[in-house]
Amino acid sequence: MQKIPEPLKILVEQIARLPGLGPKSAMRVAMTLLKWPEAETMRLGKNIYELRGNLHLCGECGALSDVDPCNICSDPMRSNDMLCLVAEWDSMLTLEEGGFYKGKYFILGGLLSPLDSRSYEYLEMDRLMARLGKGEVKELVLALGATAEAEATAVYVREKVSARFPEIKVTRLAQGIPLGAEVKFMDKETLRQSLQYRQEI
Repeated sequence: MQKIPEPLKILVEQIARLPGLGPKSAMRVAMTLLKWPEAETMRLGKNIYELRGNLHLCGECGALSDVDPCNICSDPMRSNDMLCLVAEWDSMLTLEEGGFYKGKYFILGGLLSPLDSRSYEYLEMDRLMARLGKGEVKELVLALGATAEAEATAVYVREKVSARFPEIKVTRLAQGIPLGAEVKFMDKETLRQSLQYRQEI
């Protein structure tokens, strides 16, 4: 039985460590790279090598950016009085794709999860408090999701912010039945939250 050449084996093992890729998928990726023109593979390798050096965290919101502050934080057309709190950077990207939010963001750095040993020390609460302490923010929008971890995190953040900055309004994204869905197909928790966070029409 023919052995896999060592350089290919090392590459496949590295690729297989990426999310969603197992050994077979990693081998397909590696074989595809071998079919690329040499200039293309060299450019990919260079981009991967330079990734960490060219990206850093925005000093204001914590987003990945190639400039500091990031384009959103430095945009003079953005409102400073509304701050949207998200758990991770990809949540901010999703909200930005909609193009309807015109305030600023703050990335909390995750959610509370006792089962995964993620306690409040992992959250960027000191930085959040410092940001709120500047006196610009009038409303903090919690966009953390609808999981048990998100709920626990939202309660924790609301308590901390309300105790120190009672003048700041703390809100959350509406939760409930998605557009186009029927009540009969909803799970109990979605229906509970839909009723709890009902709106006047």
